[in-house]
Amino acid sequence: MDRLSNTVRPYAWGSTTAIPELLGIAPTGEPQAEMWMGAHPGAPSRLTRAAGTGEAGPEQPLTDVIAADPERELGRATVEKFGPRLPFLLKLLAAGAPLSLQVHPDLAQAKQGYEDEERRSVPIDAPHRTYKDANHKPELICALTPFAGLCGFRRPTEAAEAMAALGVDSLKPYVDLLGAHPEEAALREVLTAILSADPTEMAETVNLAAAAAERLGGAHAPYARIAHHFPGDPGVIAAMLLNYVELQPGEALFLGAGVPHAYLDGLGVEIMANSDNVLRCGLTPKHIDVPELLRIVRFEATDPGVLRPEASPSGEELYETPVDEFRLSRFDLSPDAAPVDLTRGTPQILLCTAGAPKAGTLGLTPGASVFVPSGEKVEVSGTGTLFRATVVA
Repeated sequence: MDRLSNTVRPYAWGSTTAIPELLGIAPTGEPQAEMWMGAHPGAPSRLTRAAGTGEAGPEQPLTDVIAADPERELGRATVEKFGPRLPFLLKLLAAGAPLSLQVHPDLAQAKQGYEDEERRSVPIDAPHRTYKDANHKPELICALTPFAGLCGFRRPTEAAEAMAALGVDSLKPYVDLLGAHPEEAALREVLTAILSADPTEMAETVNLAAAAAERLGGAHAPYARIAHHFPGDPGVIAAMLLNYVELQPGEALFLGAGVPHAYLDGLGVEIMANSDNVLRCGLTPKHIDVPELLRIVRFEATDPGVLRPEASPSGEELYETPVDEFRLSRFDLSPDAAPVDLTRGTPQILLCTAGAPKAGTLGLTPGASVFVPSGEKVEVSGTGTLFRATVVA
């Protein structure tokens, strides 16, 4: 078992205070958006593993540790199923402003898109490159504080009512389209029209809609806040097509392939398949590949499906998802309880988010994490909250 040293990513949308408050350190004044735990090549966790003499060796990236002996670190079943790599990335995510409105491809779409861009020799770091790898990117966000987001399309009639209430004339064609077609066609036509509109005319529409949302408040207030961060962005109107969700601590959302979503505000634990494939729909200055986006998006109204875990006899609270690349659960430990054996034949990352529990002999504080190789014995005890990230293999 190894204590991890992790990188905090300073993306512009990050909160300046949420992660420092959890870690118990002073804020720097700069955004601190995500703390990454895992073996993503962009910012792998680092560890110091004791040498055979018992003395600590040099700090090394988890990617190098896994590459040196994948079966020892990940277990044979994990390597056979996912290859010689850790298939998930665990994060602390702190949104102080909206993230881009986005979707992720399924596995077949990711492979096809990646191979196509490779064949066309699109540079991997090109601003217009869509597929950075050949993997899908399902993800789960679990709230540590009240957490706001957008997730999946709402019913077209509900979106039409929300737009009509703003009283903006240039929104009327969208309102009419949403009420005049079958559900899938209505959502497709309106999103296509929003993203294809003249930028100057759309910016005026967004500004008028934002002012009206500010006056109305209530259910319209989130769109005024989004527009404050992205004035004139067509994603503000596209956001009105989606379900607005407020999670309470311990509640979660699963984001599958083709489901448009955006995180707006709050601190949470996020886990995802190890991929960088993102297709953006708005709320961003980055490239939007409209034709490819429209191919990937699932145009169907859905309930956002807030997840609330149920405890097993061991005290493990599991967030059920339909993917194997990750499995996230939570333990609320109490001092009078017996130690809980978490030994498992798959790799694990344990993250403390509250209290002062122990993983084996390692004392943990909020924000501290450890990597547990496959099959290594580990018991947790003490007082606090631990998240456990592993795989289904």
